[in-house]
Amino acid sequence: MKLYIKQKVFSWKDRFFVKDEWEADRYHVEGEFLTLGKKLHVFDANGAQVAFLHQKVFSLMPRYFIEIDRDTFELVKELTFLRPKFHITGLPLRLEGDFFAHDYALLDGDFSVMRLSKHWFTWGDSYELDIADPRNELLCLCVALAVDCALAQQE
Repeated sequence: MKLYIKQKVFSWKDRFFVKDEWEADRYHVEGEFLTLGKKLHVFDANGAQVAFLHQKVFSLMPRYFIEIDRDTFELVKELTFLRPKFHITGLPLRLEGDFFAHDYALLDGDFSVMRLSKHWFTWGDSYELDIADPRNELLCLCVALAVDCALAQQE
């Protein structure tokens, strides 16, 4: 299954929709305005909050907590020089990016859980998520949002 994220360029707080391959709204994401650290709320199509992401503020490397239901995971950027890499505490997953930080693979061992691609030359950040198992849809979306936040933090 595929999801598409298209962020607005000028927005006081992050607010955007996540669409599926038929351009139907699947999720709605809203950020908090004027907070210490990045905070994103993820809502399903019915308006119920299904996930919450927040940044660990005082950290050497970017770290984001992902809360889904009663589970909390932490996405941590590793110190690397050529290709960005992340690991997720609480899950046996790792995220590896290419040299340009536009294509990522979320891996469980050698199995690809998700492919994340940031589109080139778009007005605002645009991502395509190619998810192998629809049961991992929300987790993959949250990982993609946390990666986007971590990359924006570095810039």
